[in-house]
Amino acid sequence: MKVRLPDGKELELPEGASGADAAAAIGPGLARAALAVRHDGQLRDLQATLADGTEIEILTDSAGDEALELIRHDAAHVLAEAVTELYPGVKVSIGPAIDGGFYYDFEFPEGTTISDEDLPAIQERMEEHMKAGEGFERRDVGTDEALEIFRAEGQDYKVELIEDLIRDEGVETVSLYRNGEFTDLCRGPHGPGTDRIGAVALQSVAGAYWRGDSDRTMLTRIYGTAFFDRKALEAELERLEQARARDHRRLGKELGLFEFSEVSPGSAFWLPKGTAIWNELVALSREMGEPRGYQEVKTPQLYDAELWKTSGHWEKYRENMFTTSTEEREFGLKPMNCPGHAHLFSSRRWSHRELPVRYSEPGLLHRNELSGTLHGLLRVRHFAQDDAHVFCTEEQVAEEVAACLEFAFATYGIFGFDVSIELSTRPEQRIGTDEMWDTAEKALTDALDAQGLEYTVNEGDGAFYGPKIDLHMTDSLGRSWQLGTVQLDYSMPERFDLAYTGADDREHRPVMIHRALMGSYERFIGILVEHYAGEFPVWLAPVQAVVLPISDRHADAAAAVRDELAGRGLRVQADLRSESVGRRIRENELQKIPYMLVVGDEEAGKGTVAVRRHGVGDVGEMAVGDFAARLEEESSTRRDLPVEAAG
Repeated sequence: MKVRLPDGKELELPEGASGADAAAAIGPGLARAALAVRHDGQLRDLQATLADGTEIEILTDSAGDEALELIRHDAAHVLAEAVTELYPGVKVSIGPAIDGGFYYDFEFPEGTTISDEDLPAIQERMEEHMKAGEGFERRDVGTDEALEIFRAEGQDYKVELIEDLIRDEGVETVSLYRNGEFTDLCRGPHGPGTDRIGAVALQSVAGAYWRGDSDRTMLTRIYGTAFFDRKALEAELERLEQARARDHRRLGKELGLFEFSEVSPGSAFWLPKGTAIWNELVALSREMGEPRGYQEVKTPQLYDAELWKTSGHWEKYRENMFTTSTEEREFGLKPMNCPGHAHLFSSRRWSHRELPVRYSEPGLLHRNELSGTLHGLLRVRHFAQDDAHVFCTEEQVAEEVAACLEFAFATYGIFGFDVSIELSTRPEQRIGTDEMWDTAEKALTDALDAQGLEYTVNEGDGAFYGPKIDLHMTDSLGRSWQLGTVQLDYSMPERFDLAYTGADDREHRPVMIHRALMGSYERFIGILVEHYAGEFPVWLAPVQAVVLPISDRHADAAAAVRDELAGRGLRVQADLRSESVGRRIRENELQKIPYMLVVGDEEAGKGTVAVRRHGVGDVGEMAVGDFAARLEEESSTRRDLPVEAAG
């Protein structure tokens, strides 16, 4: 038989040959490096039999994330193997590969509790199995046999999974994988053996309900990660350590930016310093939006259910909304601004000469996120967006989408972000006709192509009302974050019966563009805290400078410097505590305040300050007026000026 290789060449093999046979026929190097085979577009075990005339691709460790996902799935099985050996009677459930690693969920015998202190022993046993080079052997069996196997072992979770497959999918056979003495229910694929996992690290223990249902058993979840070699693993562990050090929840508390409380789960309490950052970002949105034709509006928090039924949220999004009732009427807190803006647009007649209309609103929103998904500022229930909606004619769509993208690039340029673009198309759960979606997806594609922008397509990830362009940035630790979005919507104008009078004196339907660039201010600030490690640029720093008198007798002079700078609209404080100046310098360094201004006898007499730059040290003496001008320039231009240590 013959199979086709990715370069189009044909490879002749014996009838019934496997992926491993194909790799060996190509060369001994590939045979040693092979992990799996892609056969008819599906990744399968190397031992899988190939079919005549199909195209194949041999997967090796050079395949990047896909190869890592494979060995991390292998590692999850090795983890389960180690745990079942160390803790007889443990029940295993599921263990998938996930972004950055893998996990496995267990129900340990009564009286057995697992903590992070137990992970080294489990990891050591895993490494023994990895060194042993145990093969992953697949066996397809009937469901009756599989149920008999797992019932005999007391593995209730596997039994439930098989019974569900029989009931929901009508399956008659399932696949089992064996490595060493451990057998698991698994679709696969797996690598050839446990020795292909080069290095593994178990990271943490957490609780997880079986199947995510709080009414079911709480299981113990063990997280880990795996790489092809120790060097890559150590680099990842170092990156994770840096990420922990930059965690916005820890830094937010240390820097006095925000707090969280169970009196309002998923909602930040912004302290004065955090509020200063918030206000700077809102001011930036307004400053950049006004010359681009955006008009700020303010719409209610609470709407009658009829508005949400009109918009489609009541049907498609209600489980994510907070609802209430009064006087026999149902209401919902807004999870997004668009229905209110559509209703506002519908409140008067419009001429084509007045379009486009661009509404912006840093409006407060509420979404009923599950408590288990809440994560500091990155996933909250109460937030605000730099939100805007553009109502335009069909002919204006390309220009308005381009203008939204220009606005986005200008915004991200202030922070020095490199941006990548993703076009997300229609999801399974959506409103509107296929014709609407065809038109909307083509319009966004044409707008991107007209500007020569590179982008990837994310099939099925559009909003339920329209396709979207998502904008991603990579932070200082190499992590990707989705920030802004530009969404094209033909459905909501239809549902709200929006109209404008055209040049032909007839009514026409406008197109609606949803646009947010920072996304939510909460999430954007969380990302910035971690990106900058709390060391904000001067224009955004909650406290731009702190004045430090050398001793108590210099307190009045220090307070006068503070008042002069604060009077010019700069965010300056004075640290007048009776601690030593050295201690106050160290503590204010930890607060990551950009500038420290030291005032002693000489400075007080001359009207100067001795300037220290965070992370640099002493930069020399400056007249108070000169320093004020410097700080004003850095604030107004949103660019930090270069500075060198004195001497």
